[in-house]
Amino acid sequence: MSTIQRHTSPIAAATPKPLLRRPTLVRKREDGDEAPPSSPGKKVKVTFDSDVEVRVVSDWEKAPHLIQEQVRRAFAKRAIGDDSGYDKLKDVYSKIKGNEEELSPVTIKNYTISLIANVSALNKSNYDLVHAVLNSDWLGRTADYVALFVRLLATLSSAQGVFLEDVMRMLVNNLTAAPPSYGRIGDLPVVTRLTIYARAHRALQYLLQLVPSAGHILSSAMTSAFPHQTDSRRSHVIYVQNLLKLVEYSPELRGEVLALITERLVKIDVQVQVELEDLADDVGEGLVDQIPPARPDLMDNIEESDMSDEEEDSDEDEEDEEDEEAQRAKEITKNVEKMDAILDILFSHYEQSFTNPSIEEQVGSLNILLSQFVTTILPTHRSRHTQFLLFHFAQQSSEYIDTFVGTCVQITFDKGQPAVVRQASAAYLASFVARGMHVPPNIVRDVFDYIGGELARLRREYEPTCRGPDLRRYSSFYVLVQALLYIFCFRWRDLESTPDDDFEDDDLNTPYTQEHQWKSGVKEALSQNVFSKLNPLKVCSTAIVTEFARITHHLSIVYVYHLLETNKRVRVLQSAGTGYGQSNRETALSARRDESYHHLDAYFPFDPYHLPKSKRWIEGDYRAWSGIPGLDDEQASESDSDDEEGAESEVEKGTETDETGGSS
Repeated sequence: MSTIQRHTSPIAAATPKPLLRRPTLVRKREDGDEAPPSSPGKKVKVTFDSDVEVRVVSDWEKAPHLIQEQVRRAFAKRAIGDDSGYDKLKDVYSKIKGNEEELSPVTIKNYTISLIANVSALNKSNYDLVHAVLNSDWLGRTADYVALFVRLLATLSSAQGVFLEDVMRMLVNNLTAAPPSYGRIGDLPVVTRLTIYARAHRALQYLLQLVPSAGHILSSAMTSAFPHQTDSRRSHVIYVQNLLKLVEYSPELRGEVLALITERLVKIDVQVQVELEDLADDVGEGLVDQIPPARPDLMDNIEESDMSDEEEDSDEDEEDEEDEEAQRAKEITKNVEKMDAILDILFSHYEQSFTNPSIEEQVGSLNILLSQFVTTILPTHRSRHTQFLLFHFAQQSSEYIDTFVGTCVQITFDKGQPAVVRQASAAYLASFVARGMHVPPNIVRDVFDYIGGELARLRREYEPTCRGPDLRRYSSFYVLVQALLYIFCFRWRDLESTPDDDFEDDDLNTPYTQEHQWKSGVKEALSQNVFSKLNPLKVCSTAIVTEFARITHHLSIVYVYHLLETNKRVRVLQSAGTGYGQSNRETALSARRDESYHHLDAYFPFDPYHLPKSKRWIEGDYRAWSGIPGLDDEQASESDSDDEEGAESEVEKGTETDETGGSS
């Protein structure tokens, strides 16, 4: 058997070899060096750098067109009973609230764009989704997302009017004192509180221009969002200033906004007066004067408001350790500060109108004030400070004075008005004429004549059947007599007949050396009413009657001291009928059952104004009580001498005591 041998050497010899071996600078690879590139046929070994962030893309983060398709399918499946996609869509905006993992801003933006494209599906049946969207923290995000969200609100309000009220309420609620963390969302830049308010205002302004019916809905939203009467001063100031900011771009809402603020202010005002009356005299007296100087404007330091909240919480903790009366005094002080701050804001707001050269603008503001007076202030018993807005601005011109006085006269003499409103109007009329520094003498005389004429008519009606003073039956007469006496006590100089009726008040300090001459009808009006069978001095306020008796006796116009002595033995009748006085209201005064119960309430609404911050507005407008030349000077000197004698006697007593103690 033959053997076949392979010859390999010739084949090997055919392989070319280099004649010279090139030198190389490549050193031998060590274990730590990277491996050379492998041949294309081998699999690449993947390694990860530990310094590179590895992020798993979630199911939420899809391309924009995929998100739009997902949203469309969610609504389509919901229509046939499958809510899985719809619930997932709600979760998107729940995540925006920070309840779970944060979505990327791009993803949130894409979902909002998809909702705009499918806004026709956001009908009433999808109410819960709309609320989830509206309640999301959109104001604290980037400016481009805020603009997109406002576009969504506008589209939703236009296409689905059923949600317009929810949209407006959400925007108005963002004008309140929001929580401090409201502008802090994840890793996004912090958005300040002032920026949040500005964004909410821009959205409101855009919607009010786009949807004409939004203004009507906005009124109820503003009322619902107004801070409660017991809320902090900070909450009230922030909201009131934001409402007035709203008026700047929606002037047609000015009347409603100011009426709302005035209504809430009057409630605080009355509550303060009630609480002051309930406090002990030594605590309540001078409490307003003890209020510290006003704090800075809260809107200027809005980002520092967290500290204010902490201070309020600490105050509440301290209240637990105080007695009940001290706590009530502290609450009254807080309410007074709150009222003072709101009034100062309103004074500033109206001042812009009355300093405007446009007469139309001024008259419009005066009409708003008069409307608030008639509908809110006048029917509210015991309002103490709110009415000074009208007191100040009505004195800006003689025409405005005449307008306000005419309004009060009309209501006072209108038999169609409720008796209690007519009584209050008479008090406002008398107080304004008496206290208004810029009320001219001719207005004083005209009002005095109006009241005198009405009293003459009432005397003719009541005197034939009168059996004695009766507060209930003849209260309309007594109210006007008290108004007449009050005006005379303050403005008797303007009722005198002098050669020059244009004298200044400063000239009245000169002692009178001749008999006083009075305008026609002044002396007759006083004597006929004071000595009437109706006996008004028995019923009118004791303080006013006493001062009237002093002045008229000194001026030799009417002598009533003998009548006052007689009245001490006169009993006031108590008729069963309802009248025109305080008996229809249960007040701190009418609740008494002593002699003061049979007297008219000495309520005159323009008594001295002591609020520390806002009192600056009425400086120069207010007529304080001035002494009577020749009468108060004598009493003052007698009082000083009595005080000196009393002090000397106390010293003598003290000396005697010391000597007695020393001898014993």
